[in-house]
Amino acid sequence: MRVPDSVKYILDALHSHGYEAYVVGGCVRDALLGKEPQDWDITTAALPEEVKKIFPVTIDTGIEHGTVTVRLNKENFEVTTFRTDGKYTDHRRPEEVTFTRTLEEDLLRRDFTINAMAWSAEEHQGVIDLYGGQQDLAAGIIRCVGNPFERFEEDALRILRAFRFAAQLDFVIEEKTCEAIRAHRDDLHYISAERIQMEMTKILTSPHPEIIREMYELGVTGVILPEFDPMMVTEQNNPHHYLSVGEHTIKAVQNIEPVPVLRWTMLIHDMGKPVIHQVTEEGKDRFKGHAAKSAEYAHEIMNRMKMDNATRRAVEKLVRAHDDRMPAEARPVRRAINRIGADLFEDYCKVRRADIMAQSDYRRDEKISNLEGIEALYRKIMDEQQCVTLADLAVTGRDLISAGVPRGPQIGEILGEMLSWVLDDPSLNDKELLMNQWRENEGKR
Repeated sequence: MRVPDSVKYILDALHSHGYEAYVVGGCVRDALLGKEPQDWDITTAALPEEVKKIFPVTIDTGIEHGTVTVRLNKENFEVTTFRTDGKYTDHRRPEEVTFTRTLEEDLLRRDFTINAMAWSAEEHQGVIDLYGGQQDLAAGIIRCVGNPFERFEEDALRILRAFRFAAQLDFVIEEKTCEAIRAHRDDLHYISAERIQMEMTKILTSPHPEIIREMYELGVTGVILPEFDPMMVTEQNNPHHYLSVGEHTIKAVQNIEPVPVLRWTMLIHDMGKPVIHQVTEEGKDRFKGHAAKSAEYAHEIMNRMKMDNATRRAVEKLVRAHDDRMPAEARPVRRAINRIGADLFEDYCKVRRADIMAQSDYRRDEKISNLEGIEALYRKIMDEQQCVTLADLAVTGRDLISAGVPRGPQIGEILGEMLSWVLDDPSLNDKELLMNQWRENEGKR
């Protein structure tokens, strides 16, 4: 296994002082899969104060849990003492940790077999695999170390980590581990919203976000994202669809690039359909106004999961706009850019395309042709720097005040009216033309 020189230096330094030392966990897993590890974690028999004596620059990042960060060549490496965990009382963290001098005990406390392997540069050691991690890697299996019911009882976040690793690696979750997930799914109530959001974002932006189907089947979405479940049992009996709302949603998520804003948008875009579902006299399913209702869900979910403000606002706006349709003509496209936002319009087009491609093939060519025309017009409007926002308008509030308009809401009303003229005809975006038009209109009122 290829290990960076800095990591080898740390291992050798610990070994030279008489301590066992190994790289451990995800870096071993990734290296065995032929991937470049993002982080190299080191575990050792040396106690934290012993580690600090060996290396000149260290940071006490988690010393109460045995972790010292070694600073070497402007890089940080976490070095953690072998430990066993005490009793878990909150389904997340142990009340205490106990340092141990044996690697075996340290590996036993880890979550999955593929994350419970270590590697040493010392002769005759190499990969230390006590729980079948290499076998599970080869078979593509996510399996808990030891008793899965105990692992999830200890830390419920491991439930979401199981789905995340399965989605990232295209692995399957082993049967007993699935049983334990079902049994302990309600313990996810103990996990902070931020941690749930972080894991869900990693799942959604993975190569296999469709794992959310299995999360639904095992009852996990019912705990952390209950708004998702009704979609899976809501059919769409109309020419534009051939899948249930839930299956259409999963396909739409798969259809879009793995960017958090886009994947969250596709997950939520039709979430309002089950609650506004109607059946026409012809027996067709109808979901009028679902985009606005879905945007309400986006607002609630993004806030509940403590999403950052930029992502929250973008997702909510894209969900609200995802069903906006317009002819591929300059005037309505300019107005749509103004309404949706020039910074989000390209994403809006991606969302529309992902949605269309998850629908039936009924009029699909027509829909895609229309969208391509809209995209071409958007690029042209942007390339020509046509006015689509108040910031682009040739007249400012200061100009109106200079013309005698009193400060107050009237300023905004006049600028809004001028922008409307320019959205209809970009050639009017000239200060003199706009002021003359305004004065002429004022004279007629």
